[in-house]
Amino acid sequence: MTARPALEIAVTSPAGARAARDEGADRVELCAALELGGLTPSAALVEAVAREGLSVQVLVRCRPGDFVYDAEEIALMAAEVRSVIASGAGGVVIGALTADGALDTAAVARLAEAARAPGRPVDITLHRAIDQSADPVAAAALLPSLGLTRVLTSGGAPTAAEGRETIAAMASAAAQVQVMAGGGVRLADIPALISAGASAVHLSAKTRAPARRGGRWVPLGAGGASAERDTHFVTDPGVVAEARRAVDGAAPFPPARPN
Repeated sequence: MTARPALEIAVTSPAGARAARDEGADRVELCAALELGGLTPSAALVEAVAREGLSVQVLVRCRPGDFVYDAEEIALMAAEVRSVIASGAGGVVIGALTADGALDTAAVARLAEAARAPGRPVDITLHRAIDQSADPVAAAALLPSLGLTRVLTSGGAPTAAEGRETIAAMASAAAQVQVMAGGGVRLADIPALISAGASAVHLSAKTRAPARRGGRWVPLGAGGASAERDTHFVTDPGVVAEARRAVDGAAPFPPARPN
């Protein structure tokens, strides 16, 4: 028997989680500030999304920018991990690098330990920090020893489609870990990514929310966005439904990795 490829949708709200659930996603990754690449959401947001019924994997990232963290930032993220698990997360999405581009195994181990501290089963995903590492395949090979569940990766390339060969190598190097393709994933890319060895696919299925403002508009911050662009992203249920069909229609792969 072959394993069914999983579909994970990045969401920022309970409404996004409902859209993902209703259109067939297997789980969601919850974050705030998707426009910044994702940051740790509030405990209240985690609680609200957990009530929607899907497994919720919560991104823990204390700031935008690189993934090289100092001791204070790592301590903060360990506290955030404990907070989101207490708020109902089924898992956390974490990552850290050293200044020379290696996986920061000490930091990852500390964050993973914080996730497991309550004593209930949790998923632990290494996020796309691995794509900024000096050697994504070597970094992936370390994940089983750290007890991680899965890795989200574009194969070190700008998009997962471009990194397909590296994704295949990562799947071979870390056979006990679910390799999840993510990063600029288009619907047309999904069959090839699964054929390459990805046992899950991750996408945001996002669309820009229509502006609700009325009256005078004043730009906030230094970005200089227009009134039409100064908004946020929401989950497009139609894209989730199409992604589910694409995943289900892809060629199956050997059941070598946990889901």
